[in-house]
Amino acid sequence: MSAIRSRTSRIALIATLIGTLALTACAPRSGSDDLGLIHTPSPTESAPSSPAPASTCKNVEGEVQPSYSPISPDSIPSGGAVEAIRQQGVLRVGVSADTLLMGARNPLTGQIEGFDIDVLHEISRAIFGDPNKLQFKVITSAQRLDVLTPDADGKTQVDIVARTMTINCARWETIAFSTEYYEAGQKVLVGSSSEATSLEGLAGKKVCAPASTTTLTKLQDDYPNVEAVSAATHTECLVLFQQGKVDAITGDDTILAGFAAQDPYAKVVGDPISAEPYGLGMPADKVELVRFVNGVLDRMRSDGTWTSLYTKWLGVLGPAPAPPAPVYGRG
Repeated sequence: MSAIRSRTSRIALIATLIGTLALTACAPRSGSDDLGLIHTPSPTESAPSSPAPASTCKNVEGEVQPSYSPISPDSIPSGGAVEAIRQQGVLRVGVSADTLLMGARNPLTGQIEGFDIDVLHEISRAIFGDPNKLQFKVITSAQRLDVLTPDADGKTQVDIVARTMTINCARWETIAFSTEYYEAGQKVLVGSSSEATSLEGLAGKKVCAPASTTTLTKLQDDYPNVEAVSAATHTECLVLFQQGKVDAITGDDTILAGFAAQDPYAKVVGDPISAEPYGLGMPADKVELVRFVNGVLDRMRSDGTWTSLYTKWLGVLGPAPAPPAPVYGRG
């Protein structure tokens, strides 16, 4: 009877996912985009770009030192970038509305919520004394740099992008980054009854990863005893997993955490086998804003806010680790 109930529950979950997630077999996308609600590109929307190559530059995680103490509305000097944001009355932010647990629209409340969003609430609190002075602009991963690029009048579409964006050298060429606020890493999702604790424990098993991604390449190159199975997206891997056609899925822990939150018969296991440092993106010339944001992140690390947000949104991955340590040296 329990097996029938489990099978029935899995079928129901598949139906729910197909109804709410975009199962598009298109060009390779970043893993975070695979946790998407149905999205219809506008005629002018550009196709998702290929992931940037791994960075080899120095100090890639670091930006400028914080310059405010304490971080509060009262410490903001007049005439600068942060004061200009306060004068405009809102912090304009570029976010995802379809990355579960990081930035996704709650179907019951209509509100965009997640770990990324709560980080932005803390920045709003520091600027305005109010965590809700946010003006959201929902963007694709391909638009993250575009919305931070000044137009002919020197204006950008948003002040900050918080959309699971990996810090790398190619992006440093056109925008500025905060210090690292989350270190994502490739992990593996297995059935809740599985005894496997890592990819090494899945020898002879079928493990799914999206086609044409570094995730699949690493799986094929570094784990020859595992039978690699490719699918168009992480979401399609999840359907195969729930249908029993693969034994596990590998991908960024942020992606897998969302899946585990949806499927009570799944869990995320093992240590990360790669590192993807996430940073908040800002216009390249807004150094004062970067300093302020870095100060907010420092405060969140030290007063327990970061740990609380991790537990709230990503606790499915296990106990909260230590927050990423800030690395400075740029700017």
